[in-house]
Amino acid sequence: QVQLVESGGGLVQPGGSLRLSCAASGIIFSNFRMGWYRQAPGKQRELVATIINGGSTNYADSVKGRFTISRDNAKNTVYLQMNSLKPEDTAVYWCNAERLIFKTSYWGQGTQVTVSS
Repeated sequence: QVQLVESGGGLVQPGGSLRLSCAASGIIFSNFRMGWYRQAPGKQRELVATIINGGSTNYADSVKGRFTISRDNAKNTVYLQMNSLKPEDTAVYWCNAERLIFKTSYWGQGTQVTVSS
């Protein structure tokens, strides 16, 4: 059974930082592209960042220079370090594991990030 378990969300003031974690089980972690997506109220889900096994990353323009995605294959965990947070970063954040060649995709349960003073 595949499980992606996110943690690290919460309430933070503008300009603050949070680190999200996503622990995966039931998959061969290194075979999967890992990513973070988010959905704000009234908006569509959007890609935040992805990372492949070799370490190549991709970011949404809105988070470049502020967010950093990383992965630890030994721990089957992907991280999202979020700095200089803005109110517009408020959203539910989901972890995603995708194996493109087989069109296989798994999602976590989501974690709320709220940026507010």
